[in-house]
Amino acid sequence: MPAKIRLQRKGKKGRPFFHIVIADGRAPRDGRLIEKIGTYDPMTNPATIELDFDKALNWIQVGAQPTDTARAILSYKGVLYKEHLLRGVKKGALTEDKVEILFKEWLADKEAKIEAKAKGLTDTSREEAKKLLAAEVDKNEARKAEFAKQKAEAQAALEAELAAKAAEAAAAAAPAEEAASEEAPAEESKEEAAE
Repeated sequence: MPAKIRLQRKGKKGRPFFHIVIADGRAPRDGRLIEKIGTYDPMTNPATIELDFDKALNWIQVGAQPTDTARAILSYKGVLYKEHLLRGVKKGALTEDKVEILFKEWLADKEAKIEAKAKGLTDTSREEAKKLLAAEVDKNEARKAEFAKQKAEAQAALEAELAAKAAEAAAAAAPAEEAASEEAPAEESKEEAAE
């Protein structure tokens, strides 16, 4: 069975972290390995990949078969592209200098794309944070306005209640004053009669 380039899972539950390893195809996933050539952290955005490029290229050239995920990682890092170019050198279609020029151009283009994605993600996260902050400010202003409205309504209701109680008190006091004023002349007339 040929050697395989595959991922060996590490990390905690829910937080995967992988080692990129060379292992015998018959060995279990997290079992015995021949050589560790890198790491892969899928929890970051973009994913963090550290790879010993020369070792990976050497293993590909001697016939190690990558798994699907490992193939995607090797393609992303350019190992498979460089191996493709080096096969062209063996066939006589390309020269070593041409291979280096083509690979450097590809690598520069790839790094520019990765940098643009990372910058776009930070810009997007900043914009989202600004939108969330603006929404929170609007929400707080709406709450303040609602609270002020409720406070004004409560104040108006309290003033209306006080005015109604004052009117009741005034209405209750008015008949009492009339009765008192009617009694006062009657008393005066009794006093006058007594004299």
